[in-house]
Amino acid sequence: MRIIPAIDIIDGKCVRLSKGDYSTQKIYNENPLEVAKEFEAHGIQYLHLVDLDGAKSNRIINYKILDQIATKTTLKIDFGGGLKSDEDLKIAFECGANQITGGSIAIKNPTVFENWIQKYGADKIILGADANNKKIAISGWLEESTQEVIPFIKNYQSKGIEYVICTDIAKDGMLEGPSFDLYQEILSETTNCKLIASGGISTFDELPKLAELGCEGTIIGKAIYEGRISLKQLENYIIN
Repeated sequence: MRIIPAIDIIDGKCVRLSKGDYSTQKIYNENPLEVAKEFEAHGIQYLHLVDLDGAKSNRIINYKILDQIATKTTLKIDFGGGLKSDEDLKIAFECGANQITGGSIAIKNPTVFENWIQKYGADKIILGADANNKKIAISGWLEESTQEVIPFIKNYQSKGIEYVICTDIAKDGMLEGPSFDLYQEILSETTNCKLIASGGISTFDELPKLAELGCEGTIIGKAIYEGRISLKQLENYIIN
């Protein structure tokens, strides 16, 4: 299972939120590149980079940080937040994203999102299926849609999607453990879904459980920043 640390950006700084609530933001480092380099130094190969400013607006905002991390580390970056147009996507890939995650766009403008899958390929486009009470949430989680998470994933699998990041918003940033039941349900009701678990990871012991369920990757955020999971532990997990 791939280990994918997260860096969330507001005003150019590395922050974390609780349950996606912008009023709960806590700054962990004013230099995201510094954080990314530390990940890289511990053998980590992947990074989940989220433009929270972009998620609230209708366009990519923090692309310069993406460019900086992409040019000064070897991390393979998946980038999300505020990708609403073909131009946004072009900027993200030109600035060094290996993959992009589309969530709100997949609900609000499915035609554009489907075109991205066709144009760039299933290995480049990740479906962001962020859920609150099993309903997809959008616009930086400020809005809840009527779409249920499993039919939503299945629909996009029929359009060619392979990679899916699923965050249970109620768990995100709470350090109370991930949604094992939700992930098990998704994996049992879909076929060939490369599911990346996100939200709530709180201890190292949860990682082998997620791997056992069949998750392709897991995104870890606050547990690293709060010292619940050490980079040394992750380094040893990756090596072994």
